[in-house]
Amino acid sequence: MLTIKNLNKKYKSNERYSVKDLSLTLKDGEIFGFLGKNGAGKSTTIKCLTGIIPFDSGEITICGHDLKKDPIGAKLNVGYVPDDHAVYDNLTGREYVVFMGNIYGVDKETIEKRINTFSQLFSMTKFLDKQIRSYSHGMKQKICIIAALIHNPKFWVLDEPLMGLDPQSIAEIKGYMIEHRRLGNTVFFSSHNIDMVEKLCDRVGIMHNGQLLEVIDVKEFLATGQSLEEYFLNLTNN
Repeated sequence: MLTIKNLNKKYKSNERYSVKDLSLTLKDGEIFGFLGKNGAGKSTTIKCLTGIIPFDSGEITICGHDLKKDPIGAKLNVGYVPDDHAVYDNLTGREYVVFMGNIYGVDKETIEKRINTFSQLFSMTKFLDKQIRSYSHGMKQKICIIAALIHNPKFWVLDEPLMGLDPQSIAEIKGYMIEHRRLGNTVFFSSHNIDMVEKLCDRVGIMHNGQLLEVIDVKEFLATGQSLEEYFLNLTNN
């Protein structure tokens, strides 16, 4: 699904690398959590692998498509939900999702079918024809999620997807993460919520100071009786 080899990224304004020599492989049909303190390099990694920002060196391959050599092919397999609700506020929710579906080349009938399915799933049906500027934080998050799923991506990437959401919205989004995995797809998300990562993820990567310190099989780790929160804090305590 995803292969990252020796990824490096340094911003011009920084002396140190934001991401340093990161290598990672994600499997089909798994939920992968990305843990790290603020500034650890999580969002930079996500922006590199979604093609939002260029990286200095390394390789990123998504569903067999090299991101540098075939960026369109790679991006067609990705559904990305940013942490900043980058949407067009003057559009209605329906208009925005249709716009995104058109960008990905989804036919009109399929777009309407998926809008109906996802709007019901995420309790957004009665808000679809209202301007996004009138939406709450949670509603903006959910319309971003619907737009990210409209082309049925194999690789679903979310940056802090559940921050500030009410329990019902969290349950809806977590539920579809599990369903997306069940369909053989892969979910990759960053989070500060270690309890949620424990319950939801198959594996988790721990980032610190731009480096991927460790990848943990969650089920095997918890079987040892250790606390993931304590382990994470000890590992990143420098």
